[in-house]
Amino acid sequence: MAASIEQGSNGQAAFASRIEPAWHKLGTVFDGELSTSEMLRTAHLNNWNVRLEEISYPADYTKVKTAYSVVRNHPFNGNPDVLSVVGERYKVLQNEELFSFGDGLTDGGATWETAGSIKNGRVVFGSLSVPREFILDPKGVADKTVTYLLVHTSHDGSTALQANITPVRVVCQNTLNMALNGAKQSFKVRHTQTINGRMEEAQRVLGLTNTHMDMFEELARNLFETEITNAQFDKLVADLYPKPDELSKMASTKYTEKIDTISNLYKVARTQEGIRGTKWGALNALTERVDYYRTSRTGDDKSLMASASGFDVQTNAEKSKILKAVMAL
Repeated sequence: MAASIEQGSNGQAAFASRIEPAWHKLGTVFDGELSTSEMLRTAHLNNWNVRLEEISYPADYTKVKTAYSVVRNHPFNGNPDVLSVVGERYKVLQNEELFSFGDGLTDGGATWETAGSIKNGRVVFGSLSVPREFILDPKGVADKTVTYLLVHTSHDGSTALQANITPVRVVCQNTLNMALNGAKQSFKVRHTQTINGRMEEAQRVLGLTNTHMDMFEELARNLFETEITNAQFDKLVADLYPKPDELSKMASTKYTEKIDTISNLYKVARTQEGIRGTKWGALNALTERVDYYRTSRTGDDKSLMASASGFDVQTNAEKSKILKAVMAL
């Protein structure tokens, strides 16, 4: 299942053996079906007691506004952790409240399969496997794409409770989370205290997921059925990543390595076998490079996995740009 390329463009070992989605490396992977409360407990997301504690200043200080620390109890040692500093309008919600709509999703056939926290607890997430898949050319290459719903929120005010619909191509595990015209890929989840409200929200989320996947499946089939030449692919790459007029020797080497990596993923790697020479193959080669064969902006493998999971806005925007360029071929 792995690409034949063993090195990423940054010279580090690329994620060459991928048999599971990127977020598995960020959280706890579950074995079997769990309720939302069981998911939270197993992933050590329960009983954080997230709270606000007013920040105090010396008596002779003049303050314009009251500020608060967002504090949780560390899930392993119980010690207080300061997650963020916020203003007086910030409202604290517990993980149990944030994910309370999840049982409505599992009643609809989805299953919790991973959950955890990143950024030292400031962002919490859960991924659900949704019973929706499609197979391109089932009697031939049998290229399967499965569906996940990645739900995440923050305890620092940076992100509301949000869901990302994330198709994953099984053979290479690259995430095809990109914007489609007419169907939401990312949306906020409404918080509700009532059981009926939570069920209605779960039904809305599942409805949006199915609508998005209906359109994505049609798009994928059209891309798979549209042939392109190597020359067209090379021009596509050149248009997406034009070489700057002036580059230092180091920058020139990195640029060449990036272009070579993209070319090898499309023309050589096993992950494109059976779809090479199609727009679908071009899309997957380019998005696979973005997910697994690039340099992290922070130098941290966890940040690469977070980006490959769909947490990074810039990565998702690049994938949407790639899709638009592939469709325009």
